[in-house]
Amino acid sequence: RLNADNARFLLLAVLIVLYMLCGAAVFSAIELPTEREAKERWEERLENFTRRHNLSRAELQHFLREYEEASVAGIRVDDIRPRWDFTGAFYFVGTVVSTIGFGMTTPATVGGKIFLIFYGLIGCAGTILFFNLFLERLITVIAYIMKSCHERQLRRKGVLPHSGRRGSGTSEVDSLAGWKPSVYYVMLILCVASLIISCCASAMYTPIEGWSYFDSLYFCFVAFSTIGFGDLVSSQNIRYESQGLYRFGNFVFILMGVCCIYSLFNVISIVIKQSINWILKKLACKCCHRCQRRLFRSRRNVVMPGNVRSRRNISIETDGVNESDTDGRRLSGEMISMKDFLASNKVSLAIMQKQLSETANGYPRQMSSNSKQNGFSGGVGALAIMNNRLAETSVDR
Repeated sequence: RLNADNARFLLLAVLIVLYMLCGAAVFSAIELPTEREAKERWEERLENFTRRHNLSRAELQHFLREYEEASVAGIRVDDIRPRWDFTGAFYFVGTVVSTIGFGMTTPATVGGKIFLIFYGLIGCAGTILFFNLFLERLITVIAYIMKSCHERQLRRKGVLPHSGRRGSGTSEVDSLAGWKPSVYYVMLILCVASLIISCCASAMYTPIEGWSYFDSLYFCFVAFSTIGFGDLVSSQNIRYESQGLYRFGNFVFILMGVCCIYSLFNVISIVIKQSINWILKKLACKCCHRCQRRLFRSRRNVVMPGNVRSRRNISIETDGVNESDTDGRRLSGEMISMKDFLASNKVSLAIMQKQLSETANGYPRQMSSNSKQNGFSGGVGALAIMNNRLAETSVDR
């Protein structure tokens, strides 16, 4: 039987594949007609250009391929800033360690590619650690605010005295343990913060970069989520008004946006995990009910050892069903552990111990008249317990 972790992993893999298939169908339906129209327009322009200038189509395509190679190296028709001066290189390493990777600047030399492998390995790991610590600090701040607001309300009601000083830093952190905010509350705060940062950044990008406000919002999501398509990239023109201030603001917005979106992804992943656990719990409950009904029908006349205890709730985190919950559903040929045997036969073992003690001390337990009349002998130990139960059953009948 698969344990809970493997079941969760398989279910998540299936859901991701289905999610990708649905996304591919939607994007294909939306973008494919536009791509076909653009290709038809380009073919028409290419044909008109070769006819007008009396050029062969093969020569023109060869020239366009050379321009594509130059474009990869950073050459554009319009003037743009140098890719590999210090500011351009700093912008590049920022996209590397943040895992954005716009793709408009890539190393062309073998030495640069080798250095990028080791540089990105350490830089990306350190940045991810920074993002995780940022989320922890955010949760701590929210917990501190919640605790302070609650204490202020209690002081207003006169429940708590007005204390001027708090405890030490360690005791204060320990006191926040019970004030961890809900994952949904943190998700709401991060959503609002990400939206505010994206709107403010878009208001800056729209007049300076010449993009529409919707394109600016699109760039913010692509950049802050570290997807980094590279179709829109900020701070690439050679000249800007208030260039230093703009580049500083661009750096701050990208840093804050990446922190918030990355933390939001972590929180959403927790919600997804909870949803998967809920689905697995429902599936496990249905399967257990079906199995229990079949087993109950097949073992309706079997005498079970001990009293069958009430079933507890199934916990996915503890690999589904505990062993103690399956005492009443064991097959007749299945071996049980000594722990399960003792747990399910506490009363029987106590009676057995008492009978053995009386027999050893010379005080045998007296037979009841009802049991004699019904033909059930006394005995010692488990046999006596079974005889007494059968005697009680026969008396009741």
